Amino acid sequence: MLKASFEKSCVTSYEVSNNVSLSLESMFLENTVNRGRSAGWIEVVCGSMFSGKTEELIRRLRRAEFAKMNVEIFKPKLDIRYSEEEVVSHVGTTIRSTPVEHSSQILLLASTAEVIGIDEAQFFDDGLPEVCNQLANMGVRVIVAGLDMDYTGKPFGPMPHLLAIAEYVTKVHAICVETGQLAHYSHRIIEGDKQVQLGEKESYVPLSRAAFVKKKQ
Repeated sequence: MLKASFEKSCVTSYEVSNNVSLSLESMFLENTVNRGRSAGWIEVVCGSMFSGKTEELIRRLRRAEFAKMNVEIFKPKLDIRYSEEEVVSHVGTTIRSTPVEHSSQILLLASTAEVIGIDEAQFFDDGLPEVCNQLANMGVRVIVAGLDMDYTGKPFGPMPHLLAIAEYVTKVHAICVETGQLAHYSHRIIEGDKQVQLGEKESYVPLSRAAFVKKKQ
């Protein structure tokens, strides 16, 4: 019994240590980018609304800028909730960006970039994953942030494809407004059944699985 417990604890310790190592690796990737453009990679930061996706995207992009790398940031032109030309987190952190109507424009506008950030990826067209693949194949580090599910709990836009092709995926969580547990659903509290309906705290709240299921009953 003691031997089994010891072996189990060792496995658990290894798994925790390994997970921490992987987490740290995904947080501090900018120093290993290949300036020779032989190969890049794709990182995806996903989660519900109010989970800190954009904040994490901005943090990684700022670090790349501190490393004197050529950074370009893009967002869908339809997202003008806070600013027309900046990426803005829910807590007010900002970074300059270029709004685009179609993902193909990113290829045209980012020819010299070493690091590319893309916010609100769920609002882009289905061509975004291929654009990200092309950029990564050219040696660019691509960092994408977006909602992985819509207000009904279904996969959102090009996000499932992006999650499948990304080398690194980080899922962040908000806090459920009803249970206090981790939340990964974005529940719409206003009328409307369109998948894309821009809004903030007056329109959406983060819910845990239990709270989300209860709302749907």
